[in-house]
Amino acid sequence: MEPVELAAGELRLRPWREDDADEVLVVQQDPEIRLWAGGVSSRDEAVALLRRLRGQEGRVSWAVTDTSSGALLGSVSVHSIRPAQGNAQIGYWTVPAARGRAVAARAVDAACRWAFATVPLERVELCHAVENAASGRVAGKAGFTLEGRLRRSYRYGDGVRHDELLWARLADDPAPDLGSRR
Repeated sequence: MEPVELAAGELRLRPWREDDADEVLVVQQDPEIRLWAGGVSSRDEAVALLRRLRGQEGRVSWAVTDTSSGALLGSVSVHSIRPAQGNAQIGYWTVPAARGRAVAARAVDAACRWAFATVPLERVELCHAVENAASGRVAGKAGFTLEGRLRRSYRYGDGVRHDELLWARLADDPAPDLGSRR
């Protein structure tokens, strides 16, 4: 499945390109991204990451950019896509300058709308470490419902297995009103 460009207000979701590697390497040094979303340490690792994001079966990934400047604001991926079950998961990260502006929530919403209409899916799950309160705010803003806690379910960048909160958005859930939020 190939990602298509998506418009989301002042955001553009576009397929990742190999020439994004230098910028990805820089933003992946952010401590929050390294802790909660992994991280790369070299240009070769950045290129390998982009190749995985672009070519992995069961995954559709986008670079989230500002429509006017083209600046990279983040990433969003619909992954673990299981069309036969109608399920998938979603993950994302934002650069420090984009945080607190509903960038992640609008990108997640756009990716979900695309997945519900195109794959089609019935359910998209979002998991995040309990300690990552910002991701909980993103989930709520993007129309997800908190469903539960997964004990010691994932090893994050600190090497520790963290409890996670499980959220889900169903295809027939009301879409969030993200309007003109920045």
